[in-house]
Formats: sequence, structure tokens, C-alpha cells
Amino acid sequence: MTNTNPEESLPPISAPRSSFGATIRIIPTVVLVAVVLATMFTAWTGPGLISGSLGTRYEVVTLDDQTKTTPGSSSSDGNVNRIGIVAGHSGNDSGAICPDGLTELSINQKVASLIQQYLREKNVQVDILKEFDDRLSGYKGLALISIHADSCDYINDQATGFKVASALNNPHPERANRLTTCLRNRYSEVTGLPLHNSITNDMTSYHAFDEIDNETPAVIIEVGFLNLDRQLLTQHTDLIAKGIAEGVLCYINNEDATLKSPTQTPPPSTP
Repeated sequence: MTNTNPEESLPPISAPRSSFGATIRIIPTVVLVAVVLATMFTAWTGPGLISGSLGTRYEVVTLDDQTKTTPGSSSSDGNVNRIGIVAGHSGNDSGAICPDGLTELSINQKVASLIQQYLREKNVQVDILKEFDDRLSGYKGLALISIHADSCDYINDQATGFKVASALNNPHPERANRLTTCLRNRYSEVTGLPLHNSITNDMTSYHAFDEIDNETPAVIIEVGFLNLDRQLLTQHTDLIAKGIAEGVLCYINNEDATLKSPTQTPPPSTP
């Protein structure tokens, strides 16, 4: 019997081939090309031509990198232009005490604070440290300076002036010698005080010398006698701080450390 159903007599209909699958396969290629072109455009375009905040951020990073290369040191470990200042006896005791209550500690702290202000204006970072500060352990910097003052008792008429000393056994004697020379000469020039040569074992064996990093040169300075140099230490503390700061700058900027004539005349000594 012949099938007369018209639907059964028609040939099978094949589904039309869709372009959707082909489009999916092309998308990754298009994305890759777009990324490459964007990267090339960014690399060839200066920060001033980049629109929006991207150019601004790029310029800020560049400026930050430039500030890390301020003259003073070629160090690459984050210690560029970092100086440690120990305010002698701080956090421990008062140091020498005068009959009227004036303490060595008060002088040391004021001098340290003024040094910090002076050097910050010269783009030098200053860490003010206590006498037995935990940060002294392995401290790294361009230099470490410990500030102290000498006896308040009358000893003799020659008990006036300042002292500077470095470690007795120094791993880098050439650095220590230059730092010592810069401090001695600049301090003398600014304050007018004479150098007093009575260096003690307590100075050359100062505890911090053994605590800091071996690459950090360090000195201890007795800024004057609390007796005969009292007027200078109490009324002209700014000169004390400037003399030390200028010595630091002499060292880190490799200036000529030759002693010149004193630029200041010290105030009259008072008993």
C-alpha cells in the first residue's frame, strides 16, 4: 500500500550551520590583539599624555624614586641620609647634676632635638635614640652620634672645651677618622670652643659602638663642661647643635674637613 502522507514523503531537513561557534573561537584572538596594542600604546606614550589619574600616579612614583637619591650616600638598603642621634642618658638617668638642679640630660635632649630640626631642613633624616634604645641593636645609618656633656664640678681653669672620640677598635677606621675630624673642626669653628684632649676609656669603649651595625661609623661627643662652659651650653644651645650638624654634613657630603678659623667667639666662661 502506498504511503500518501505528504510529510513522510519530504526529504529530511538539515539544520542550517550557525556562525555562533566560529565567533566564540575568534574572541580570544581579538582580546589578545587588543591587549598587545594597549600595552604598546602605553609604553610609547609619555606620562604627560596619559589621561586621567594613571599619568599622575606614574609621575608621583618617579618623584619618590628621585628623593631616594639625595646626595649624601650611595646606600641602597634604605639608609640613605639617615643619622642616629643618641640623647645621652635619656631613658636611663639624669647624667651629671649641678647644685642648682641643671642636668646633663636636659642639655643633651635639647641639643639632639635642635640637631634633628637643623638636619631635616637639609633633607637628612634623624632618629633620636635613648641611651639604651632597643633600636641601637644592629642600627644602620650614615653615622651615629652620641651627645653628652662633661662635669658640673669645678676641676681647674683648663676644664673647658669639647671632646670627640670613636671606638678604640673600629672595623672602618678611615670612616671613623673622617667623621671625627669633621665633627671636631666644624664644632670648633661654629662654637669657638677649644678641643679638650682628655679622652677617657668610657668614651672609646662606649657601649653603643658594640651594638650598632659594623658598617655604621659612630662617635661620642662631650659638648662642653657644665661648669666653665655653662653659659654656652644653656644660652646658646643652637650653636652647639649647629656645630654638630655641620660636622655631620661635612662627613656625609664629603666636604673639605680642614680646620678654619672659628666663626664664633665663645661667651665668657662662668664659674
